[in-house]
Amino acid sequence: MTSDYRLAPQLAARLLGLSLFALGALVFVAAALVVLFAWPALVLSVFVVICVVGVFTIGWLLNRRAYIVRATDDGYRVRFVRGAGVRRARWADVEEAVTDTVAGAPCVVLRLRDGRTTTIPVEVLAIDREQFVRELQGHLAGLPRTRGRQR
Repeated sequence: MTSDYRLAPQLAARLLGLSLFALGALVFVAAALVVLFAWPALVLSVFVVICVVGVFTIGWLLNRRAYIVRATDDGYRVRFVRGAGVRRARWADVEEAVTDTVAGAPCVVLRLRDGRTTTIPVEVLAIDREQFVRELQGHLAGLPRTRGRQR
């Protein structure tokens, strides 16, 4: 069984806002080029349509497809977390899952048997920290209890 732990809604909204800003800037540049070089208005229309499709695509990706942690029966994978440490490992390699505060942010730390760690800031996840730890510990015990999005 696979469980995906998605982006927290506030982080997804922030990323969508940044995307809106970038795509708006692209439309602005396209409008300036159309005016400066007397290009047909169709060029601007194409840019606008591309940007609108881009907004919906990014929103869909952030809401439905983007996950931070994927836990399977065999192991886990962490994406989009800078400084996470080990991004992928098997459950057999994990010694323990604990909560900690790293740089003032609550995190789950997966300690591997070889001394390396994976640090996951729980503020970026759309799940409660303690529940996330319980579910990871369930995976470690071989009894996955998942509430993340299952595939």
